[in-house]
Amino acid sequence: MYIPPYFAVTDRDEIFAFIEANAFGQLISIVDGRHCATHIPFLLSPDKSCLLTHVARQNPQHLEIEGQEALVTLAGPHGYISPSWYAGAGVPTWNYQAVHLYGQCRLITDPQQLSAIVEELSANYESGFAEPWQPQYGASMLSAIIGIEIAISDIQCQYKLSQNRSSEDQARVIQQLQSADAHALADAMAHAAALNETLRT
Repeated sequence: MYIPPYFAVTDRDEIFAFIEANAFGQLISIVDGRHCATHIPFLLSPDKSCLLTHVARQNPQHLEIEGQEALVTLAGPHGYISPSWYAGAGVPTWNYQAVHLYGQCRLITDPQQLSAIVEELSANYESGFAEPWQPQYGASMLSAIIGIEIAISDIQCQYKLSQNRSSEDQARVIQQLQSADAHALADAMAHAAALNETLRT
């Protein structure tokens, strides 16, 4: 994706933390000569070298994905930014966070590996509940899915969060977002400002 220098994020720890916090995205590959996208959650491997996920066997995307370079897109908070929020002149824009990951795909059909993927996905998203559901996936359920491993070869990360505006304008935008209950985007802007300040010192 096109990333102006002031929006680029290159710190690996920051990027991987974002991936783990925003792990629902799009798996994009070619199926029958056309781009195909599936909206699914991903797991980042412990060594940060690959993404793991699974799709239904009925999903045709897995039929051609073996050995193919796929694109995974992940997004964080986003929202409209009005130029009326600036101290000076400006134009309407959209603030957002996004990560694009490229990598070669490998299919996973081994029941033990599939079970490990779905159990970890369940554990991740059940952990926030007072009484987490305990996964019990039988052989028939596992046979209905195909696992996919994406060996990460390239990562692009952009936080487009008004870093090209003055500190005053950034503060005004954050205040307006908070007033509009867009707290996640306001927090992301504050985090990006702190990150940039750390890099400057």
